[in-house]
Parts: sequence; C-alpha cells; structure tokens
Amino acid sequence: MTTTTAPPMSTVQAQGLRRRQLLEWVGLHSFAVALGLVFVLPFVFIVLTALMSDQQTLTRALWPNPFAWHNLVDVWHTPGFTTWWRNTLIYAVVGTALTLLSSLPVAYALAYFRFRGRNVAMMIVIATMMLPPQVSIIPLYLVWAQNFHLTGTLWPLIIPMAFGDAFTIFLLRQFMLTVPRAYLEAAKIDGCGDFRTMVRVVIPMIKPAIAAVGLFQFFYCWNDYFGPQIYASENPAAWTLSYGLQSFKSAHHTDWNMTMAATVLVMAPVILLFFLAQRAFIEGVTLTGVKG
Repeated sequence: MTTTTAPPMSTVQAQGLRRRQLLEWVGLHSFAVALGLVFVLPFVFIVLTALMSDQQTLTRALWPNPFAWHNLVDVWHTPGFTTWWRNTLIYAVVGTALTLLSSLPVAYALAYFRFRGRNVAMMIVIATMMLPPQVSIIPLYLVWAQNFHLTGTLWPLIIPMAFGDAFTIFLLRQFMLTVPRAYLEAAKIDGCGDFRTMVRVVIPMIKPAIAAVGLFQFFYCWNDYFGPQIYASENPAAWTLSYGLQSFKSAHHTDWNMTMAATVLVMAPVILLFFLAQRAFIEGVTLTGVKG
C-alpha cells in the first residue's frame, strides 16, 4: 500500500495566505479603533468644552484657545458643590462598605451551608433583582417619612444597604463556589469555625470578586439619581452630585462650558478609580460565575 504526500504549498499560495491574514488583522484592529472612538470622543468633547470660554462655546471651534482652566475652579467654588461632593462620597463609601459587610455572610451561607430550602432561598434572591425599584418606592417612602421621619436625608438610601444586596450576594456566591472545599475542610480540622473560615480562608481567596462587586456598588451609589431625587430633593443640604448637577445645569443652561466643567468633576473620580482598580475589576468579572 502506497501513501501519497500533499505537495508543498507554493510560494504564491503562501503569499496569498499571509496577505489574507494581514488584511484580517488590519480590518479587525480598524474596527476596534473605530469602536473605541465611538466611546472616547464624547468624553473628549466634554473635556474640551469644559476648558473653553463663554464666547468660544457659541462658535464652531473644537479646540480651546486659550484653555480656561479656571472653569473647573469656578465650578468647585459654586455654592453647594462641595456639599454635594461630600454627600456623594459618604453615600458611596458607606453604602459600599455596608453592602459588602452584609452580603458576604449571606453569600457564604448560600455557597457552603447545606440546609433545606437553600435553592429556594437562592431563587428568591435572584427574583428580587427582577423587581424594579419603582414598584415599591411609594410604600417605602411612606415608611421612611411617616414612621422614621428621615426624608430629606440620605439615610433611607444608606440604611437598607446594611441588609444585603441581591446582585452582590449572587456574584459573591458564584465566586465562592470556585474555592475548593478542601481548603474549608482543612480550616475546620484546624479548629476554625464558619466565621473564621470565611474571614481567614475564603475572603482572601475571593479578593478579585470583592473588588468587582465593590466597584459595581460604588459606581451605582455615585451615579444614583432616582434615590436622592425621591428622598433628598426637599433638602438641598442632602443633595448628591447626580441630583445637584441637574440643578446646576438648570441654573447655567446657556453656560455650556460651566455645565461641562461640572460634568468633568463628577466623572473624574469614577474614571480614576476604575483605572486604578482595573486589573482586579476585570479579573473579578471574568472569573465570577464560572461554576454554579
């Protein structure tokens, strides 16, 4: 029985293959660059407009000449802006911390405890994520207003975060399922209880997931407009940046440079935080939910 070997690829075929691979590479990267510009150009436009003078924003000029850096300083010294900044920072930091502290034990129990109705409890947690907040806002507002008299503050938004968050619980639970049970059993053999096992073994191994859900929650609190509008609109001293920016825009509806400067100051901390924690954030999002 004789075997035949395929003839070697000719030089013309090899050049055609390389040319096709080069065209595919150019096409793919050109599409990626174009898609990136779609997301980047609006931010560039906001920053450039924020650094223009009042007269230049009414022209077709796209480049500030000269750069009006004082716009950022003027916005920062606008009455109430630093108060909005402080309220937003308190809301985001305290809310994120409370969400993580309250969600970690629940996620640990749903991941590792064996009890009747565990799957039903997990389904209830997931089902709460499908309920729009507008459905329950009226009875909740009446409770906070009539029973606790806390409207006009941010406490109706912060206090519920001390009782867990369905989205955070779900993501943390999915990530905890990827931790080998051998580590938990070894900790139990060494005399660790469930709380020490969670603190000493599980939490150090799921830091990327904690960073990811922490950033998710921080971004949600920082950008939240609906909650402050409902509970804090009656008290300007309790406004956040998202709600205060709407008031600032109404007061400076013709001063587009000032409006854009205020927008830059609102966006800058979130963008900076994302780039600083980008590695942990992407790792957590990539690994979360690989086992369920």
